[in-house]
Amino acid sequence: MWRIVYHRQALKRIRKLPPQIREKLGVGAEIAIQEGRAGLKAFSGFNDNALSGDWKGYRSSRLSKQCRVIYSVGKEELSIFVVDVTAHDYTRA
Repeated sequence: MWRIVYHRQALKRIRKLPPQIREKLGVGAEIAIQEGRAGLKAFSGFNDNALSGDWKGYRSSRLSKQCRVIYSVGKEELSIFVVDVTAHDYTRA
């Protein structure tokens, strides 16, 4: 079983999301807890992919046509660290 850790910036942005996007994030979190990244990758609705450039080493999953969740996967433990939820803007703050 995997665990999910949310960065506090991600939690602030999640609170501001529309209910249907928060619901899809919850579904994705349940899939990730049970199956990890492989579960997200297998579910085509999330369109999970690796990022490059400044975000190399991170992954992105689609929550809506515009909204994405950016996360990394722990190397030593079964954990997923949610870094940000963004409107498809991958510039680093």
